[in-house]
Amino acid sequence: MNKIPIALIYSRLVIGFAILLFSFLHIPHYTFIAITLLTLGLLSDIFDGIIARKLNISTQRLRRLDSTIDQIFFIAVVVATYIQCPSFFINNKTLLIVLFTTEALTYLVSYIKFKKEIATHSIGAKVWTLLLFATLVEIMIKCESPIFFKGCFWIGMVTRIEIIAIIFILKTWTNDVPSIYHSLQLRKGKAIKRNKLFNG
Repeated sequence: MNKIPIALIYSRLVIGFAILLFSFLHIPHYTFIAITLLTLGLLSDIFDGIIARKLNISTQRLRRLDSTIDQIFFIAVVVATYIQCPSFFINNKTLLIVLFTTEALTYLVSYIKFKKEIATHSIGAKVWTLLLFATLVEIMIKCESPIFFKGCFWIGMVTRIEIIAIIFILKTWTNDVPSIYHSLQLRKGKAIKRNKLFNG
């Protein structure tokens, strides 16, 4: 039982590279297969943490691994989507560059301050992940995203800025910090209440 969360985390790595490979090979029915795999990847991301917390094995090492593989997974899916729909990325290159640069900045700030990658798993970041999922599905189907992309961009920017603020506020590296408010409480040396289902 204790190996289930690790298996789910690594399954996301396999799924991400499978989507990338299938996109590169331009396999038949790619869109249906990619959306199915992306959905499985999202579900694995949701349940790995829930199961780990239920089994009381949600360690810092596990949360850091989760964050790193999440990043690799979504990079693989984005690259795969670019291969299939380059026009979307060309038409929205300025916003995408800004968003990707801000995402990279969160990691840079964390490495500079703590010599570790981020693993805040904030509530805002979880909301953005769902919106990113919806945006990627829309692009896979239409090669454009008239409904979700603008919201994905702005929520992405707000949540990336929140993560940077959390990192600056924290005195020591901490995983599973739900919001800026909680980081301020931690800075004061106070215990914070985390949701058992979603945040540690």
